[in-house]
Amino acid sequence: MFGNIDVGANPCGCPEMMLNGAGKMIETEWLNLKNRFPNIESHEFITMPNHFHGILQIVEATVVVVPNDVVTCIKVQPQGFAPTIKTIGDMMKAFKSITTVEYIRGVKNMGWQPFDGKLWQRNYYDHIIRDEQSHENISNYIINNPAKWAEDKFYV
Repeated sequence: MFGNIDVGANPCGCPEMMLNGAGKMIETEWLNLKNRFPNIESHEFITMPNHFHGILQIVEATVVVVPNDVVTCIKVQPQGFAPTIKTIGDMMKAFKSITTVEYIRGVKNMGWQPFDGKLWQRNYYDHIIRDEQSHENISNYIINNPAKWAEDKFYV
């Protein structure tokens, strides 16, 4: 739905993700999350043929862990304004909603492949990166994902 893995698309012969129009839209909207949530930074990410991996860093926020271990980020506001509470869930909901609407528009206007039911799975996998080694491991997983596409659980 978002493109194909091409083996030999580059001089090293390494598998590379070749985005179609829908895949380019997914990447654009991922990068545009910063406009909606200014307290995040995007790190490594990749759009795969039928799913997406990405690392978001929450910056300039107070992190509060509530009893059920849901992490909530409270952005510091100027004095006199109530803090806006934005969770990773809020960010993923916005990303999924925006990209679904844009994808439907692409199906109608640009001939993108229709999807059955929902574009994205109901939930998402999240992991708190606690140290540099964990960040490096997850970054490498994302970067090397196209090379392991045939082994991926989402491979079709």
